[in-house]
Amino acid sequence: MAEPTRILILVQNESVPGDRHAWNECRALDRAGYEVSVVCPRGLDRDRDKFERIEGVEIHRYEPSLSNGGVVGYAREYASALWQMTRMARQLAKRGPFSVVHACSPPDFMLLAALSLRLRGATFIFDHHDLTPELFLTRFNPKGGLLYRATLLGEQVAFRLGDVILSVNASYRSVALTRGRRKPEDVFVVRTGPDLTRFRPTEPEPELKRGKRFLLSYVGVMGPQDGVDHAIRALAVLKRRRTDWHATFMGNGEMLDEMRGLATELELDDVVEFTGWVEHDTVRRVLSTSDVCLAPDPKNPLNDISSMVKISEYMAMSRPIVSYELTESRISAGDAAVYAAANDVHDFADKLDALLDDPEGRERMSTLGRKRAEATLAWEHQERSLLAAYARALALRGKGTATMVTPAVARQADGVSTP
Repeated sequence: MAEPTRILILVQNESVPGDRHAWNECRALDRAGYEVSVVCPRGLDRDRDKFERIEGVEIHRYEPSLSNGGVVGYAREYASALWQMTRMARQLAKRGPFSVVHACSPPDFMLLAALSLRLRGATFIFDHHDLTPELFLTRFNPKGGLLYRATLLGEQVAFRLGDVILSVNASYRSVALTRGRRKPEDVFVVRTGPDLTRFRPTEPEPELKRGKRFLLSYVGVMGPQDGVDHAIRALAVLKRRRTDWHATFMGNGEMLDEMRGLATELELDDVVEFTGWVEHDTVRRVLSTSDVCLAPDPKNPLNDISSMVKISEYMAMSRPIVSYELTESRISAGDAAVYAAANDVHDFADKLDALLDDPEGRERMSTLGRKRAEATLAWEHQERSLLAAYARALALRGKGTATMVTPAVARQADGVSTP
């Protein structure tokens, strides 16, 4: 291409590069020859600079208005983000037009921040990371109501504005096709696949087990829907049976302090530690030493059809997994996990107990997980679908992208990536 095609990516839910899925997309687009700019919030304990250029990607950050966890708090946070993104998008557009605006949910209506860029010819991509209506049912009101209908309306805004839709799994793609009434050729599956150049097992470090025989680990966000409380309660049951294990929880989130308190209440402080947010090298060291990894996300309307990032990362690191029985978790992990009855902490503890006593089973699951990560889940497979989606988006606006479409990308252009 004579000149790089300018891309603007909007991320509200997390800072970049802290958002691993969005960052993988940024790096892939940069490698493909696009000129990528990101607008996102500043992080709480990382990604604090207002501007950075990392690996060729420009990252512009605003100071977020943080929610207190309630509906009103989220409304305030999202309204502030919409205003900040609108302002920054207009400023960046003064340097030249953007060919594509790529908005990552939640919230679903971030493309509204770029309406002025659409008038200047930008194509819109809606990157569907979370099911906001189901998130509302899970966190606030399982009966629905007026605010639930408002989330459905916001989702429809995104489906209508997006020229192309990116879905993180086949279940989300089905929502785009049915509830969103989108054409199959405009919806592409781009999973949150691990980058296998970064997720590679290292030599175990026995000292991380704190003198115990086994190490159990969790990595990820600690929000109300993530089930860390289920894991803590299951470990309390397990401790009454055996004490030859130590558990490490890596990650932060609004529930972190409460989970520390729950562990203290259940007398687990001697066997459970919370590290807070840690660098990737620490995550890799702990996972490489772990005997079993935890995916305690409870079954609810959101989690059942969502793909858990932690599961694919555990598999990339060749770790066996204990999970609840969830539709998309089983699709992702297959035989690399054992599945407890949904939301049953005692059965979760049973599965952990049995797996610790089954070294052959753990080894088999570890091998299966890594092979599946390499064959279907790894980021390299998702990258082909992402570039096919961009080829489609630009073609819809008559921007011609033949020079950027490899044969591998062209084979993905029917809108469906590897499952």
